[in-house]
Amino acid sequence: MFVISKLFWMLAQPLSLVFFGGLAALALFAIRRRKAGFVVLSLSLSILFLTLYTTLGTVLLQQLEARFPRPDADPHSVACMIVLGGAFETEVTTSRGGIELNQAADRFVEALRLAVANPQARILVSGGDGSLSGQYEGDAAASVRYFQAFGIERSRLIEEQTSRNTDENVGNSRVLLQQAGLSNCLLITSAFHMPRAMGLFRKQMLDVTPWPTDFRTSGKVRFTLDFTQPTLNAQQTATAVREWIGLASYRLMGRIDVLYPQP
Repeated sequence: MFVISKLFWMLAQPLSLVFFGGLAALALFAIRRRKAGFVVLSLSLSILFLTLYTTLGTVLLQQLEARFPRPDADPHSVACMIVLGGAFETEVTTSRGGIELNQAADRFVEALRLAVANPQARILVSGGDGSLSGQYEGDAAASVRYFQAFGIERSRLIEEQTSRNTDENVGNSRVLLQQAGLSNCLLITSAFHMPRAMGLFRKQMLDVTPWPTDFRTSGKVRFTLDFTQPTLNAQQTATAVREWIGLASYRLMGRIDVLYPQP
């Protein structure tokens, strides 16, 4: 199922749909199915326009981010925190070493901040190699260097190094939490990812407190034309579409109990 989901996303992301739609339109024109070709081409160009030159992706993303709002204040005491992987450039760190973070870096910045403020807290980092090749170190492995570089003792870390997606994150973390006797942890992940993550933890009957970070929208964007930043618009749209597809597919497979989990 992991490989299928990876291959599906290669085809289903917006710019891939545009590309393959264009190929399909050319094929239809070649066999003189001009009407069908124009329909497919028009749909492809519409997707391209919405992806590059509107705020659609940002609007979809901020709806996800608004589902579990940022807490107003830090917790009084933190016994443990779960940090979902996806923030390290593992292809780079595998070949070069060091610490290379990507756009989701706030997951680990926030975890570090809370770890310093709560020296008694244990930190479970969940994330193996999520690539198809399986030849890179995962976030859990890279996070050891990260936390130790800032003085966090290795004994506080629990490394879950085998998961490849969010469903495996939760299932594998459940076992490690039980072994360590930990409960009522903070769940730290990107705000747009929190609804799906919370749905999975609830399905596994794990009580966690959502702690969203890595917000990528202002929360005030409305749908409109935007010709100023097509690259960012495309990135926002791809992130939002992937997450909404993830919610729908996890609901259909019974991995979460509701389509759109809420507080």
